[in-house]
Amino acid sequence: MTFRNVGDGNYREIREAVQALCAEFPAEYHRRIDEARAYPEEFVAALTEAGWMAALIPEKYGGSGLGLTEASVIMEEINRAGGNSGACHGQMYNMNTLVRHGSEEQRQRYLPKIASGELRLQSMGVTEPTTGTDTTKIKTMAVKKGDRYVINGQKVWISRVQHSDLMILLARTTPLDQVKKKSEGMSIFLVDLKDAIGNGLTVNPILNMVNHETNELFFDNLEIPEENLIGEEGQGFKYILTGLNAERVLIAAECIGDGYWFIEKVSDYVKERNVFGRPIGQNQGVQFPIAETYIEVEAANLMRYEACRLYDAGEPCGAQANMAKYLAAKASWEAANACLQFHGGFGFACEYDVERKFRETRLYQVAPISSNMIMSYIAEHVLGLPRSY
Repeated sequence: MTFRNVGDGNYREIREAVQALCAEFPAEYHRRIDEARAYPEEFVAALTEAGWMAALIPEKYGGSGLGLTEASVIMEEINRAGGNSGACHGQMYNMNTLVRHGSEEQRQRYLPKIASGELRLQSMGVTEPTTGTDTTKIKTMAVKKGDRYVINGQKVWISRVQHSDLMILLARTTPLDQVKKKSEGMSIFLVDLKDAIGNGLTVNPILNMVNHETNELFFDNLEIPEENLIGEEGQGFKYILTGLNAERVLIAAECIGDGYWFIEKVSDYVKERNVFGRPIGQNQGVQFPIAETYIEVEAANLMRYEACRLYDAGEPCGAQANMAKYLAAKASWEAANACLQFHGGFGFACEYDVERKFRETRLYQVAPISSNMIMSYIAEHVLGLPRSY
């Protein structure tokens, strides 16, 4: 079954092209990758070859020069087709940190190679075990020594390191107790992972309930050249917000894609599944939860487009990006619950793909920022309520 939804008529050429590419990687492909806890190398390579992974790179550097709106449509369609954008979305939101804040020399050096697929920028190192989402308290330090920075510390939940050549890294260059504002004194670096691993960087994979490649990183006197500093030293927190807002919007788009996948899947099923002489979809107890999730996904979709509009216009969008992520993650999770519930036992069978997508979309209640943190942000920064933490 197909149905019209908010935005379906927008960016039709992009949607149809991504749909055609995704059709070459059916559910069986993603199921096999999930069962093997493997990386969808062929799928990501196809996206790269088609130019979708370079969507946000300006044309002068070999990319498509598209905006976050178009990038979000790409991510949405991947998930709506039954795939998982988690294998590749990092390159999308990491890209803007380099595009917007990197030097011209850095952009010329890296962006054409990223656009062609010669290099991958899939990883961003921000989160630490003892600080979580309290980013200003990070302890990883980068100390300037001559023409190099020496990095020591630890990061956790850093994804796709094994399938990335470069990583955006946030580290303190001035200790917290020596800055006027706690958001100052952090800097962003571009780390060459092939040089770093085994030479001061240790990577420990973390097995988890989703086939999402993520790791714990240990930095022990890792040396990187000073030209790998992005932007001005000490301004990294401000720069990283560029990537974090983009991340929230793209995750929202993925959840919207998931939501539509679940709604289509369960709507088809309940029309055909007959119990007690009638399709179960005839019962309001089945209809109402599905209809409610559709309403919620549609509302989240509208907020996604508003956040994209502001981001692409260079306007403040922190509130809209967070609200889009909150609404979309909540809607996709409710859609997942309805889909699993009304499939009954078959929802737990791997061959139906419901349980896989159920696990994948559940992640976004927690990452990249929990729903509770989003509500705290809105309470403080939008409603003007006292800071709760």
